[in-house]
Amino acid sequence: MARLVAVQPQRRHPSFSLLPPSSLSDFNGTRLLHSQLQCKRRVSQPKVALQVTASSAKKILIMGGTRFIGLFLSRLLVKEGHQVTLFTRGKAPITQQLPGESDKDYTDFASKILHLKGDRKDYEFVKSSLSAEGFDVVYDINGREAEEVVPILEGLPKLEQYIYCSSAGVYLKSDQLPHFETDAVDPKSRHKGKLETESLLESKGVNWTSIRPVYIYGPLNYNPVEEWFFHRLKAGRPIPVPNSGIQITQLGHVKDLATAFIKVLGNEKASKEVFNISGEKYVTFDGLAKACAKAGGFPEPEIVHYNPKEFDFGKKKAFPFRDQHFFASIDKAKSVLGWKPEFDLVEGLADSYNLDFGRGTFRKEADFSTDDIILGKSLVLQS
Repeated sequence: MARLVAVQPQRRHPSFSLLPPSSLSDFNGTRLLHSQLQCKRRVSQPKVALQVTASSAKKILIMGGTRFIGLFLSRLLVKEGHQVTLFTRGKAPITQQLPGESDKDYTDFASKILHLKGDRKDYEFVKSSLSAEGFDVVYDINGREAEEVVPILEGLPKLEQYIYCSSAGVYLKSDQLPHFETDAVDPKSRHKGKLETESLLESKGVNWTSIRPVYIYGPLNYNPVEEWFFHRLKAGRPIPVPNSGIQITQLGHVKDLATAFIKVLGNEKASKEVFNISGEKYVTFDGLAKACAKAGGFPEPEIVHYNPKEFDFGKKKAFPFRDQHFFASIDKAKSVLGWKPEFDLVEGLADSYNLDFGRGTFRKEADFSTDDIILGKSLVLQS
């Protein structure tokens, strides 16, 4: 018999007050700029509370929610007054204190989070446990395959909204960019399961919304996006970038993504719609290396370009981004939802650095083995 369990607070990060939190953020102490970073600040406008069309607090289930996106999304939902339950296997702490978050704010948040322990691939358990609880809204943050969604829908026949975290990786590679939500998709992409999930939701006639992020970054990121650059910058090493380095990509801050997830909740304009979510501007690979250096207060890095076809790295990944132009338009989300990114790229990278890597925390140890192969051949060619 499934049962909801109130969560005991897990403090992973001490509370810091080294830098003042920005008045522009809904997350305590989570928008900080490095003391050496010089950037033009935007004039702040009075912050208006996020509006949800639902007339009352909702009973919300988050599938996942303990790693990255969910950490920030769940805080916003609790702040909006909703009852939030996380469905996880229970292998990781259900809550953790964000870097810069006060003990008081964290304890208050953690006391309001509920936990439903289970494996989402145990379809009978999912169906029966969700049926017993009767949630109003589901945020599916970690879904990968369409079949995982079926028992959720069967267990919640009166579900008001299913909000899905998809990926901009579903788009078919194209020479014409940016990607728009109406662009052709690739049924053979590694994200085909997410594409099939969107199709399933449409076919079931439920009220659904799908969010397609591009590359996500920010504090506590478990993917080696900005962390990959920060490791090399800290070590004072050259940064290997494939080919010309002028490939254009796009990053979106996790807190801006969380805000977008809030904007679609109970929003009739978001019903059965797909939205690209990412940062306002695009950036080249070389430009990203320089932006990471600026954000962390490092000197401008030495960038070494190489031809990936000349190397065999085995199963190791020599660069954290796909070697192509890859970016998407966020105009639809801005115009339909009234959402816009709060962070520009350097500010967002500084936020990530100051609250995570700059404090000595990271997800993966530095591995420069592929760099050494690239740089070794580069030195031979130059000699």
